[in-house]
Amino acid sequence: MRVTNAPASRKRRKRMLKMAKGFRLRRSSHYRYASDAVDHSLQYSYRDRKTKKRTFRALWQVRINAAARSAGLTYSRFMEGLKAAHVGMDRKVLADLAATDAAAFTKLVEIAQIALKAKSAAVAVKA
Repeated sequence: MRVTNAPASRKRRKRMLKMAKGFRLRRSSHYRYASDAVDHSLQYSYRDRKTKKRTFRALWQVRINAAARSAGLTYSRFMEGLKAAHVGMDRKVLADLAATDAAAFTKLVEIAQIALKAKSAAVAVKA
């Protein structure tokens, strides 16, 4: 007698069609086409979870750079100054401050400038 494993097969197919909900035409109602579409969509979502991190970091860098340049520093010098001053804020928070709270960001720029001057003075003393 042939065994079909019907309950498990039906469950697998129903799960695939449920994941294809919202797709257009045959991709949402036919298992064969839905399976291909869902497999592609899962590959894209895996890839784009990584890409999202890159694009947001780039956006934050652009926002910080624009605010830092308006205060008289470049992005790289600003970040160097914050590192020298041991300010442990990440780019997401810095970009938010640059966009919403100009006074706080200006304070950070001043802290970075002071740390840069201290750093260059220490280098001059060593040499």
